[in-house]
Amino acid sequence: MGGKNPYLKPTEFTLPTQRYRIRFVHGSDERVVEVDPAALPYGRDGLPGSVLDIALSHGVEIDHACGGVLACSTCHVKVKQGAASCNPASEPENDMLDLAPGVTPHSRLACQCVPDGREPEVVVEVPSWNRNLVREEHH
Repeated sequence: MGGKNPYLKPTEFTLPTQRYRIRFVHGSDERVVEVDPAALPYGRDGLPGSVLDIALSHGVEIDHACGGVLACSTCHVKVKQGAASCNPASEPENDMLDLAPGVTPHSRLACQCVPDGREPEVVVEVPSWNRNLVREEHH
């Protein structure tokens, strides 16, 4: 079901056709991910090719209580560079962002933000309160 909420109109986005980089910044930690359009989607959380999909598939933890279906605001991130290459935020995404702490003009929900590869690098800040430090063992 990744990224789709059956109660909302589907979000419009364009998948990339060329490689690009996402730089995830969390405090002083940085992780650069090379995105290969041929490998998308990487996982099943968030829209295919979303910041959440890419992050989780490359070991970058971003909390996402609803599983990436636009039903919460826990995957709130800030797109510091390359926002022009991302799909516009939908009205339901903006409504959910109203519930998130620390919202800025650069705020997006990682599950809904899909870069299209027009920019060679997208820089995403993962706020410190966004990381879920609880680790559970898989059953």
